[in-house]
Formats: sequence, C-alpha cells, structure tokens
Amino acid sequence: MEALSVNAIPEGKQWQYEPKWDGFRCLAFRDGSTIELQSKSEQPLARYFPDLVKALSELEARRFVLDGEIAIPEGRDFSFDALLQRIHPAASRVKRLATQTPAILVVFDLLAAEDGRSLLSLPLSERRIRLERFAAEFFDKAGSVRLSPATSRFADAKKWLAQSAATLDGIIAKRRDLDYRSGARDGMQKVKNFRSADCVVGGFRYGKGTKMVGSLLLGLYDADGLLQHVGFTSSIAATDRPALTKKLEKLIAPPGFTGSAPGGPSRWNQGKENIWHPLKPALIVEVCYDHVTGYRFRHGTKLLRWRPDKAPAQCKLDQLAQKQSNLLRLLR
Repeated sequence: MEALSVNAIPEGKQWQYEPKWDGFRCLAFRDGSTIELQSKSEQPLARYFPDLVKALSELEARRFVLDGEIAIPEGRDFSFDALLQRIHPAASRVKRLATQTPAILVVFDLLAAEDGRSLLSLPLSERRIRLERFAAEFFDKAGSVRLSPATSRFADAKKWLAQSAATLDGIIAKRRDLDYRSGARDGMQKVKNFRSADCVVGGFRYGKGTKMVGSLLLGLYDADGLLQHVGFTSSIAATDRPALTKKLEKLIAPPGFTGSAPGGPSRWNQGKENIWHPLKPALIVEVCYDHVTGYRFRHGTKLLRWRPDKAPAQCKLDQLAQKQSNLLRLLR
C-alpha cells in the first residue's frame, strides 16, 4: 500500500493512526525454511540484513507475510545513516555491521497468517486484531521483530506527530474499513512535521541542459566558523530563474564551502553532470525541511523566502540540532 501526503491528520472513527517509522519499508515472507525480504521497489533486501533473516527464522510461526519497516536503533532513537551503511556489496562488511548495529523489523500489518491463508481481502480492523494475536504468540517484546503501536485516538496521533522533530518520520493514518490495496493511496495518508532553517547559499548548479540556475546549495556555520554543506533546494519559480541566475553569476568566487562541500558525480548516476559553482557567502534563504540525518537535510528543501535581514554569520549549524526522544519505548 502507498500513502498520500496530506497537511493535517484526518479525523474520524474510520481512521487508525500509527507512527511513521524512519527506515526501509519491507515485506517479510516466510514459507518454512525460506525467508525473503523485499523493498518497496520490489528489490531483495535479505543479503543486507542477515540479522533479520535469522530473527525471522527463529519465530515459531513457519508461514507468514509481514508488512513493516526496517530500522536500526541508536541510543533511544534510530539511525538512518546506519541503515544506508548496510546497502554495501561486500558481504563481510554487511556481516560486521549486522553485529555492530543490529536492525529491527517494526511490523504494522499481517498479510498472510501462519496457516498460509491470505488476509489481503480483510479490512484493516480485522487484520490488526490478527496481527496483535500473532505478535502476542510469536514476537519477543525485546527482540528484533517488534509490533508497531496503533491507536484510534486522535489525541495520541497528535502526540506522536509532535515527536517527529526527532527521528520519527511523522504519522500514518489508515482506513480501518478497507482491505489491503497494493499500489493504491485511497486507504492511507501520511502527515509530516516540517521545520525551517536560515541557510547561506554557498553555491549553485545550473539546470540540466540549460544555463539557468537549477538548484541552490545550502550551508550552515559550525562552532569553528566553517561553512558546512547541509543540502539543497530546487523549488525556484521559473519566472525567478533568469534574474536569479544573473545575480548568482556575479557572486561566483571560491571556495564557497569551507567545511564539507558538495560531492562530484553521483555513484548512483554514473556520467551525470554534477558540477557546482561556489559563491561568496552573501545570500541567505529560509528553507522548509522535513528531516535531518547527521546535520544534513535528508531530502530536498522548499524555498520559503529570502532573508536580506540576516547576516551569514547568524546561520548556525545548531539550527538542525534535534530534540532527544525515546522512540523505542513506543515499541515496548
């Protein structure tokens, strides 16, 4: 199932609310001794998470299909960086990381029961009851396969959404009266909290095949006064691009970033032009972002406004400091 992005948590008795975990979406299949993990894009994941394969093989249930999220605990929260480290071609490295940073599977749906019967046609309200029974019988509460909490109380959903300032990714609302609709978005909605930061424009890239600005490269100053690259924004109105391009070109001057800098061509997009142009630290923008990993914006940001009233030195990295939470307690 897919989720439709919305701006507010839907209300009503027909909705079930769940935390939106910050990890890799995963379907876990077991048929006797055969266990498979599949990503949202239908790619195999088992070789990257041998620890989860082992945990699933130790469950007494011999047949099932689970829908959930792979996450890696770090302290009281989760680390997406640690997840990314697992997607590595070297089996020896994956094996070492599986021991050093073991993963968990947070389960939020049961698609086939231990008797092998498909539950896809059942409404979520019935599947949830079956999942809770399944978890009570087969899951170890402190183990690697955990039950994701769910509630029908709107107040609980708002409380969870407030925690998404840490590594909780938001809230998922699901229609309790609908069956499992693979690929559809009519039965599931997602809501995220967004925050903003004032950033220095430390560089830019031209758009593909044009001489107009395509994206702005964003930086923030650390405690040592170094301008660290933290992400980008490409949400620039087409009508603004010609004038903005001329303005940026007049400011081109190295080094742009004095700490970490944007990389070159992406290893995921071989041959892709990825040249960037450094700028004098003179322009400030406020951007809206949804998530931070290791003091970097996980995704592209939305340009909210220019801040000529701000001095570059006021744009500090500590804007991205995340509040500590205890997300793991939700799984207990």
